[in-house]
Amino acid sequence: MNQSAVRRVNTSVILRALAVSAGPTTMTGLAARTGLSRRTIELILDTLVEAGWVRELDRVPVSGSAGRPARRYELRAEHALLAAVRVTTVDVSAVVADVRGRILGRAHRPLRSYQDPRATLDDAAELVLAALDDAGGTADRLRAGAVASGGAIDDDGVVRRLVHTTRWEGVHLPDELARRVRVPWFADNDTNLGALAERWRGVAGDHDNVVWAMLGNRTGLGILIRGAVHRGLDGAAGEIVEARSMPAGSVEHRPVAWLTSPEPAQRAVAHARFDAARTGDPAALAEVDEFVENIASILTTLSWTVAPSLIVLGGGLEDAADVLLPRVRAALREARTPAVELRATGLGHDGPLVGAVKLALDRMDTELFGPPAPTA
Repeated sequence: MNQSAVRRVNTSVILRALAVSAGPTTMTGLAARTGLSRRTIELILDTLVEAGWVRELDRVPVSGSAGRPARRYELRAEHALLAAVRVTTVDVSAVVADVRGRILGRAHRPLRSYQDPRATLDDAAELVLAALDDAGGTADRLRAGAVASGGAIDDDGVVRRLVHTTRWEGVHLPDELARRVRVPWFADNDTNLGALAERWRGVAGDHDNVVWAMLGNRTGLGILIRGAVHRGLDGAAGEIVEARSMPAGSVEHRPVAWLTSPEPAQRAVAHARFDAARTGDPAALAEVDEFVENIASILTTLSWTVAPSLIVLGGGLEDAADVLLPRVRAALREARTPAVELRATGLGHDGPLVGAVKLALDRMDTELFGPPAPTA
């Protein structure tokens, strides 16, 4: 590489080091983390401070220490922004986050027509701008985005299959969003992104092989193997609602299974049934038992095939974790499955959106993460 390219790579390395630091960092700390010389770091930091990407903090004397205090720096994480969008069959949500993944702005609206991909993506693009406004950001600070959607989505972000409609098949989600909001876009299945988020910011940080499970009215699995999303052929991994030999859809119309419904009214009914089960209502308990049997059947198959070390229940199941977790654990022990740990998501309905932010960060190269290249 020429010197300009080397400098850009080094700039990106320093920015990433600052981004993952828990607090302000000294040049000595950056040298230890990056392996770059102090002089190289100093020159790049001066440029980044001038460009507004990094701030130099006031020097704080260390008690009992001789000499000048160390220069301390921190990333101005809000200087570059990322967008994340989640599309369901009834609504669309958008968030804008900084490069540390901290959500700064939000927007949400019902969809006009999920069966019309063009109208839905128009709605999504409008929401990105609304979330950007809510974050107090400007379009020039938005650097990339990612979309979370249902269905089998391949590595390029193309929707290959949706169980309830063919209207979306062949839609290239990144290209379509990039036409509307002119930054690079990425896309993945919402359960895959739920799993990615859980390992990044949720309850799966101590596991490499994870399944994020949404089971009920909506069904899907996000699978991480060695910390990376496993999509399989055409993004089909985890789309068990299509597997007729599994009982994935057998309880989808039961009120207790509406915990995972995108419809607020249905979720409210599900919450009421679990409230009844907590009071000992026999009919509600019978519904819960049937639901638990369905969940345990699917998770037993997963335990012997994917064999993750952790299964996370999400997509709404976390709202009844106190009822479901002990019963599902008991059912798995009775089935003598491997000792897979079972937890409820710690991210709630934000999981796929947080995962979309992480996807955008993971796909960032030097051109995206570093300052814009100088124009000729």
